[in-house]
Amino acid sequence: MYRPRVIPCLLLRGHGLVKTRKFKDAVYVGDPVNAVRIFSEKEADELTLLDIDASREGRGPNFELIEEIAGECLMPIGYGGGISSFDQVRQLIRSGVEKVIINSAAALGSMAVISEAAAAFGSQAVVGAVDVRHRLLQGYKIAAKSGTQEIGSRLEDHVRALVDAGAGEIFVNNIDADGTMAGFDLGLVRRVADSVDVPVVACGGAGTLEHLSQAIHVGGASAVSAGSMFVFHGKHRAVLINYNPTELATI
Repeated sequence: MYRPRVIPCLLLRGHGLVKTRKFKDAVYVGDPVNAVRIFSEKEADELTLLDIDASREGRGPNFELIEEIAGECLMPIGYGGGISSFDQVRQLIRSGVEKVIINSAAALGSMAVISEAAAAFGSQAVVGAVDVRHRLLQGYKIAAKSGTQEIGSRLEDHVRALVDAGAGEIFVNNIDADGTMAGFDLGLVRRVADSVDVPVVACGGAGTLEHLSQAIHVGGASAVSAGSMFVFHGKHRAVLINYNPTELATI
């Protein structure tokens, strides 16, 4: 029986993991290697690791740390952050990363790294990511470099361009919903899902099993990704990694 993928999303800052709210107010939540071990033990479907400072700071991935993290991963791992060249993609794949997640490089005008990566490793290894925020009277605006730089491309045109370049999956994240645990922007997810013929991963706002289910059955996503839901517990947001495959099977 088919079950949608449920993917923990871990945010890397330096050598630690953080969790943000609307891409701000980062809170330290632990050591990445230890967190990956726990998610592996809990048999997570996949894992997404995003370095939230790399593109904004104009630097590449921390390959040494990524290789260490990937070495502890018993599930497929996708990495994003600071990827701007095919050489970086190749090194990431050699480090144990199954999927490269490309956002800012494509948003700021160069789809070449997506095309080169897809040609070498297959579209299934390349994820086109898009971060958006909603502007009153302007609709959805795409933002690069961890939400610090907006671009003028129309949402539907941009995600289609990512797929045309070779991306085999689209990862869409609503900045306004990030870390709120108030639910996905289902309208956004549906717009993206209706625009492309590849799997769409919804991110930003998950807080309950119902939210995950809505993203799949209402929004049209093929998979869901969540951060706060899997690292915080209770109303005081105590840090506690919780991922229950039995419960998640109900979505």
